[in-house]
Order: sequence, then C-alpha cells, then structure tokens
Amino acid sequence: MLLRLRQVVLAIALLMPGGYVVAGPISFNSALPVSEGVGILRSQIKLVRKTDDPSGQNRDLTVMAVPLVLVYGVSSKLALFGVLPYVDKRMDVTMGTKRIRRQTQGLGDGKFFARYTVYQQDRPGDTLRVAPFAGLKIPTGVHDKRDTFGLLPRSLQSGSGSWDSFAGIAITRQTLDWEFDTAASYRINTQASGFEFGDEARLDASFQYRVLPLSLGDVGVPAFVYVVLESNALWNGKDKLAGTTDINSGGLTWNLVPGLQYVTRRYVLETAVQIPTVQQLNGSALQTDWLWTAGLRWNF
Repeated sequence: MLLRLRQVVLAIALLMPGGYVVAGPISFNSALPVSEGVGILRSQIKLVRKTDDPSGQNRDLTVMAVPLVLVYGVSSKLALFGVLPYVDKRMDVTMGTKRIRRQTQGLGDGKFFARYTVYQQDRPGDTLRVAPFAGLKIPTGVHDKRDTFGLLPRSLQSGSGSWDSFAGIAITRQTLDWEFDTAASYRINTQASGFEFGDEARLDASFQYRVLPLSLGDVGVPAFVYVVLESNALWNGKDKLAGTTDINSGGLTWNLVPGLQYVTRRYVLETAVQIPTVQQLNGSALQTDWLWTAGLRWNF
C-alpha cells in the first residue's frame, strides 16, 4: 500500500511542470504547459556544417548558433517565449584562383511568441495537451554587413532585416515511460532592403523513451535518462531579390535526429545530431552535412 501511494505521488509530480522538468523535444517546442509564475531558461549550442556544393565554387560553410530561450508561465494555459541567438558564420569559397573566407558574428534575429493550451486531458500517469502558438521574428541581427569583398550574401548575414510573423500548433502526449510531441508551423517572410527570404513551413515530431531507471518504485528524488528520436521536415520557398526569384534557393529537407537527455528535478542536459535524410534543394543551393546540438534547460 505504501509503495503504491509513493508511485501515485511520483506520477503526479512527474506530470506537473511546476514539480519536475520534463524530457521534451530537443529541436522544437512541445505543448506541455508552464505553471503560473514559473520560468524556464534554455540554452543550446548548435553547430552546422555545409560542404556539399553543386556550384563548383567549393563553398564550405560553418555556422555556430547559441540561442537563449526564456519561457514564462503567465497562467496554467498561457506561456510566453522569447528567443535571442548569437551567431557565428564562416564560409570558405573559391573566387578565381584564390581561396577566401567571409565571416560574420553577432546577435541574430529574435523571436517572441505566445502559446495557449486549448485542450488538455489528464489521467493518472498520462497527460495530453494541444496548444496553438503565434509570434513575430524581429530584426535584431545585422543584414547589411560588408567585408573587403563587398556586401556579404544574405545567407551569411546575422539577421534578415525583416519583421516576419509565424503561427502553428503543438501536441504532446506524456506518460511515465515515454513522451510523444509533434508540431506544425508556417512563417511568412517579408521584404527588407529589396531582399525577401522564401516562406518557411515545418512539421516536427519527437519520441522520448525512459531507459534509466528501469522502474519507478524506488527512485526517491528521481533523475532519468531518455533516448530520443526526432524528425524534422522543412520546406523553404525561393528567395527574391528586387522582385526576381532566385532559382538557386529553397527546397525540401527531411532530417532524422537521434539524441539523449538526462533529466533531473530542475534541469535537463541534452544532445542530438540532425542527419539530413532527404535534401531536394533547388539549383545550386548548398546542402547540409550535419547539425549537432547540445543544451541545458533549467526551471526557476
């Protein structure tokens, strides 16, 4: 009887966001709520390598991004998100007979959005949430940086210069052993200084399964290890410059993302590698080799 009571208490604690940090997806946001008055700080390091260049210029791009995410629970249903990244982009490219490097560093574009839970179903050891979200990407990054070779390409700038709106919906199902998350979103990109990135559509999914401890009967104050497998499908429309469509931009990418999470009462350590499985890009668009992510999430 005492063991059964302990398991019930643990189940309630695990599925209440104010009690414990939950696993959650690594490459996108879930629908799990944030308790009123509770904050979450999330920091990640993302490293991207792109070297598959069909243009003949032997482009070699490395991008490091460090997004800082702050989440605040206004109520049990409404959460506010703010994202501000630091980016470092370096591209080596062949121009004529010379090999040159073009580089930029600084703040990227920020994002602010709200997420509201419109449906929830709670049962012992099981919860389901559905939460639409909407927000705005703001031009906190630089979009007109120059070097000795002239104006940097827009893909190398730290910002877009444009105010872009986005919206979507997230769904989460969580039990004591596993969690499944999915999210769909669409962003409308606008013009800035004669340039317009193509719109962006995403469809993401994540499955997390607890592998340690094997049983919840005697864990005391728990810490958990989850294995993670995620899927990211991303479509980008073609860019436009002065009203002219760039045929070497946009396309479809599908990534598989294996990962690992260590979850405690107040923080989560996580890492994952995004592996491009399908890249149907237009023209000579530069293809991605891989994307590695490591991060920390902390409740306060």
